[in-house]
Amino acid sequence: MTPNPLLPFPTALHAQVSESIVDFFRAGSLAQAVLLVNSCARGVATPDSDLDVAVLVPAWLEPTERATLEAAWLEHARTQAVFEHFQRSGRFTRVHLDLIDGTYLPGMWDDGGGPDGFELELGNQVAHSVVLWQTSDAFERLRATWLPYYDDTLRTQRLKMAREACAYDLEHVAFFVERQLYFQAFDRLYKAFQEFLQALCISRRTYPIAYNKWIRELVEVRLNLPELYPQLPPLLALGRLEGDELVERAERLKHLLERWVW
Repeated sequence: MTPNPLLPFPTALHAQVSESIVDFFRAGSLAQAVLLVNSCARGVATPDSDLDVAVLVPAWLEPTERATLEAAWLEHARTQAVFEHFQRSGRFTRVHLDLIDGTYLPGMWDDGGGPDGFELELGNQVAHSVVLWQTSDAFERLRATWLPYYDDTLRTQRLKMAREACAYDLEHVAFFVERQLYFQAFDRLYKAFQEFLQALCISRRTYPIAYNKWIRELVEVRLNLPELYPQLPPLLALGRLEGDELVERAERLKHLLERWVW
């Protein structure tokens, strides 16, 4: 495989490992596409970053065939020297490879049950991924199904669910503070913060990249809301955990939910 100089790899070793992955799946008959995902796909990876890859396989693939393919891939990664070199090149450099079949099913949750990974998977695997190799139009058909965004009926349902989950968790912050359950109150606040980001993305028909990292990129670049971002870090910056600051931060986030999510 000829390296593509336009691909956003942080090191030559990242590129070499990706080439080995493509060569393995191209030699078989089951993979439909090999996709670069997450930070490498977005051009923000560092030399210590993981290499995250999603391999699209047919939805009709039998479980035994899928298990055989996974086992063969693991054996390939175990026996190729480039993978060992890559793992030794940095503190956190690992290859994370997932077989996906292009099936995305939205879950239903209540009582503060979010956030979930529905939009995250669509964002990182479909909207923001980079094609390293494909053998058919399967991935293009997948993109046509989910881009630029899913249908308004589902969006209305998902937005209502995310808003209600965020509000539900925020209501519990003061309750737990009154009981001096400060760590639990903070847990609810942080959970509500992520549900706020999920609702914010849904409201603006934007697929997210994460709810617990890359927040500046998500808000300022993906959502184009630079005026909102400065209000977010202070929500989780506490001078003292055991006090009323948690309640005040929950109120702030509640106002942001009402102001920015519709």
